[in-house]
Amino acid sequence: MKELLEVIAKSLVDEPDAVCVTEKDGEHSTLLELKVADGDMGKVIGKQGRIAKSIRTVMKAAANHENKKVVVEIVQ
Repeated sequence: MKELLEVIAKSLVDEPDAVCVTEKDGEHSTLLELKVADGDMGKVIGKQGRIAKSIRTVMKAAANHENKKVVVEIVQ
């Protein structure tokens, strides 16, 4: 899951080396925290959060395929 989020984020940003994904396993779900460079934050979030919503949708679909639950947070 972590690798998929990294690939998606790196394809969107100008500084792919600054992309960092942290994975935290909980009892019922997995939390993925995505950090990007300050200048790339807008590219990951998109207008009215559309890109962020799409990233979350893709990640939930991939997690559902593996019978897991995932939460994606974009942090600074």
